[in-house]
Amino acid sequence: MPIEAKAFKFGDDINTDYIISGKYKFKSNDMDDMAHHAMEELDPNYYDRVSPEGGFLVAGKNFGMGSSREQAPLVLIHSNTKAVIAKSFARIFYRNAINTGLPVVECDTDGIDEGDELSLDMDAGILKDLTKGTEIPFAPLPPVMAKLLADGGLAAHFRKNGGFAL
Repeated sequence: MPIEAKAFKFGDDINTDYIISGKYKFKSNDMDDMAHHAMEELDPNYYDRVSPEGGFLVAGKNFGMGSSREQAPLVLIHSNTKAVIAKSFARIFYRNAINTGLPVVECDTDGIDEGDELSLDMDAGILKDLTKGTEIPFAPLPPVMAKLLADGGLAAHFRKNGGFAL
């Protein structure tokens, strides 16, 4: 089932401190509270702009580089970020995103502009830019990862299945 939302565009090399500043690391464990600070280093209004209707965070190369804190994908989930769409991801962020239930898509993001309306079909491997009338193909997730994501992440999958049943 496709997800539709607006694009919020960022550049290359977005590190985890840009996603959620390390200064909040020990201040709270409440992800709803911390979500108010998502992306604030690059866009102080990100939470206010994305949270009401939800949106796609669109970026360039090497998204999520830096530390392996699970707080980074969690604050994006709690800010109502529907998915992160980027040219490439730091591997630890990519796995943390899947493990926490945040959809991530690797594809060419050059043709996507801030504010474009997008439709994401994770199963078909198609990202449609409804604003421009274009389609961007991408490789769908392997079935194991798609199942984890569909269940809401690794912990939710374990709770649902009483273990690692796929």
